[in-house]
Amino acid sequence: MDMIAPRFARCEAARNAGAFVLGSMSALESKNCWTMAELAGHTTPDKLQHLLSRAVWDADEIRDDLRSMVIDAFGEPDAVLVIDETGDVKKGTKTVGVQRQYTGTAGRIENSQVAVYMTYTSSAGHALIDRALYLPRGWTDDRDRCTDARVPDDVDFATKPALAATLITRALDADVPVGWVAGDEVYGADPKLRTMLRDRMIGYVLAIAGNRRIPTAAGEVEARELATTLRSRSWQRLSAGRGSKGDRWFSWAWIDSTESVENGQCSLLIRRNDHTGELAYYRCYHPRPVTLAALVGVAGRRWTVEESFQTSKGLTGLDQLQVRTWTSWHRATILIMLAHAFLTVLTATQRTHERADATLIRLSINEFRRLFIALVLTPLHTTHQLLDWSIWRRRHQRRAQQCHQNRRSQHQ
Repeated sequence: MDMIAPRFARCEAARNAGAFVLGSMSALESKNCWTMAELAGHTTPDKLQHLLSRAVWDADEIRDDLRSMVIDAFGEPDAVLVIDETGDVKKGTKTVGVQRQYTGTAGRIENSQVAVYMTYTSSAGHALIDRALYLPRGWTDDRDRCTDARVPDDVDFATKPALAATLITRALDADVPVGWVAGDEVYGADPKLRTMLRDRMIGYVLAIAGNRRIPTAAGEVEARELATTLRSRSWQRLSAGRGSKGDRWFSWAWIDSTESVENGQCSLLIRRNDHTGELAYYRCYHPRPVTLAALVGVAGRRWTVEESFQTSKGLTGLDQLQVRTWTSWHRATILIMLAHAFLTVLTATQRTHERADATLIRLSINEFRRLFIALVLTPLHTTHQLLDWSIWRRRHQRRAQQCHQNRRSQHQ
């Protein structure tokens, strides 16, 4: 909080931001302005709602502070920026960006809100450092709807790869130490994103579908057809990194591509699951000569963004946002990401101080948060405060019930 306090015009807003961050790290079952305000000892949620909607502060400045904190802890020259999108199922149509669309979280088309996130990952650790809200054409083509959600006039439709390119460019322009970018098929299929990375001489390992065509000396050939031409000696068994159950072993094949680039080399990387025979394909680029093991290591780090989603949602409530407008979404997400980065960085720091003990597993972010809550965040509210909040909630819910009944009676 000392790091971000100067970003606020008033000390009260800084204190409220602190309450929001601590609430995000707390053990609250449901994390929203009501519950976090009660935890902080506020009499109503007004202060936290004001913080997200009308208080004077710039979420982009907090984003830069967050990025600096993560880089200070995990920065390495060959670090990887991992990009991916995640969606949260929502009700209604008024919340910014919400409409019926596909979300991988549900695995189907749902009324949801989708955003692109970026994780910085190195051998020292990983954490989310930036995000961009995806606005479907149903939103950007309806400027009145955007105005109601306080979307800036200069925000136009952008594909998810275009949003990812914006996040990556912002990090590179800030001189973030990074050597690679990784992502799934949504991003590997986009030629503009790949061209941008090659122009910046940033290597990439981006997943693609098997029907994507790869330039070769014999012409363009589908990736899955190239896989059928490989001999048994073309495969090497390498670990894609350690998971919760140990090393993740796969067989890998590496095929040069004739795709024309000014600097570096393009190639196709194929991963085979030796138990199921399932194949996965990756477009690769490296500005300097690298080994197969290096590309495999980058491909393996792509899963860190999934872990970031899991812990940021499960521990800090990234999927529990109850905000309607563009400004509130960007403010709430960056404070939650800050809380998540705090837990991630401090967990990694604590690991370096602990003595090796073969009888214990490595300290996890989940266990660190549990200790942090028990030792630091345990609330000391009086019975009077708890009863006051119960009355406030019931009164607010009664007003909402009356408003709903009045609207129904007007339509009958």
